[in-house]
Amino acid sequence: MYRRLIEKELLAWKENTHRKPLILRGARQVGKTTVINEFSRHYTQYVYMNLENSSIAQIFMQYSDIHKLVEAIFFLNNKNIDIKDTLIFIDEIQEVPEAINSLRYFYEEYPHLHVIAAGSLLETLLRKPLNIPVGRVEYRVLRPVSFLEYLDAAGEISALQQLKIVPPNDYAHEKLMKLFHTYVLIGGMPEIIAHYIENKNLVALSSIYESLSVSYINDVEKYARNESSVQIMRHVITSMYSLVGTRIKFHGFGQSNYGSREVGEALRTIEKAMLLQLIYPTTNTSLPIISDKRKSPRLQILDTGLMNHFAGLQKEIFGTKDLDKIYQGRVVEHIVGQELLSLKFNVLNELHFWTREKSGSSAEVDFVLNIDGLIIPIEVKSGATGTLRSLFIFMDDAPHNIAVRLYAGKYNIQNIKTLTGKSFYLINIPYYMVSQIENIVTLFLKNNQ
Repeated sequence: MYRRLIEKELLAWKENTHRKPLILRGARQVGKTTVINEFSRHYTQYVYMNLENSSIAQIFMQYSDIHKLVEAIFFLNNKNIDIKDTLIFIDEIQEVPEAINSLRYFYEEYPHLHVIAAGSLLETLLRKPLNIPVGRVEYRVLRPVSFLEYLDAAGEISALQQLKIVPPNDYAHEKLMKLFHTYVLIGGMPEIIAHYIENKNLVALSSIYESLSVSYINDVEKYARNESSVQIMRHVITSMYSLVGTRIKFHGFGQSNYGSREVGEALRTIEKAMLLQLIYPTTNTSLPIISDKRKSPRLQILDTGLMNHFAGLQKEIFGTKDLDKIYQGRVVEHIVGQELLSLKFNVLNELHFWTREKSGSSAEVDFVLNIDGLIIPIEVKSGATGTLRSLFIFMDDAPHNIAVRLYAGKYNIQNIKTLTGKSFYLINIPYYMVSQIENIVTLFLKNNQ
């Protein structure tokens, strides 16, 4: 057992006297049930109900009166209804629409009870009349295991401590880079990580990757409205691994004959199931960060390990010294996006990249983040600083003088100039420190005011 970063967020929810029932979102197999089971240690009493069990589901279908429902929950689970410090966890809640509807009444009639629900397919079961109580629940999202969590799971406590030092010690660089390469290779799915840590056998992971992918494809039938949309979504899921990190067109997606409307509908439905995210560009260099939905999005999928397996990249990654050299840099760019998402637990959290599309002078920066009210550009690229043309174009227009580059080298800060002569600070950060970007930039701003 290892700690997930979301536990701190859950503890804050527990201590909030104005808390609402919490719905924990996330794709299948990212560890939602395990996280809540572990979180239950903080309670005197724990009631766990999996609504895929028909006899348990029947409780919610049988009792529409909230008082009778609560009495039945405690009685049938042999729990003490008088214990106030009780966590009720309703797993796979999407299986019973009545259970979702009941959350508002937990909030209104039993605010002292701590209620968490989890479901992988919420808002995607188009055939079921889900009535999620607006304003009566709150949401968090769990994503695949981050590099910080991976180090904890692997027992690499000294590496975990070194990762949080700014600037990091030089002697830790090589080991941290090797550990990060392993993490990039296998990805962040909990079952994969557990198996690898125990067996250190990369070949044996293939069957798990296959099983995960097949389970997602089989779930398509639950997402789809009809047989035609089943086929389109299956095509999207099987094609998405080879299109990761690229800007996609909906029309003809994955060398198909499907039109943009039907592909767009499939992509958005699968995005709600949290198997992928469409990353749209912004053209702004100062707040707000506004997504330009008229432009082609970039494709981010659930997990880099799945991409590596199905794109056949594992052998290349295993032998490389610089991840930027693999798959036109798409692997390392994707894991950076995955890491950035894993650090946020807000369902509405999005990634953005920056673009300027002018005839003869287009430019694109891999990511932009809002840090302390500034849009900070992030390039994921090794090599000489002279190759950062798009970053220079961004900085010429930006109302500040700070940029970040993630690369295979050691931490350092350079004062350089754009092609037009604007001076700015380039904070060069090794790939494995993605999780520390916000802290590093905030500290730099504090020390250079």
